[in-house]
Amino acid sequence: MPIVTVLQGPRDVTLKRALVKAITDAFVDSYKIAPEQVQVWIQETPADSWGQGGKLKAD
Repeated sequence: MPIVTVLQGPRDVTLKRALVKAITDAFVDSYKIAPEQVQVWIQETPADSWGQGGKLKAD
């Protein structure tokens, strides 16, 4: 049973639904497994709690 973890900043639920479907479809096509076997976990971090290039994303 594949488990995929996505670490990202906050996104709209519509975008997250599309992402979960696309990831699931990729595993179904590649591994020839049922969609129910694929788990996708989305962990969102607020922009004031992560940085890139030496600055907080919120800045």
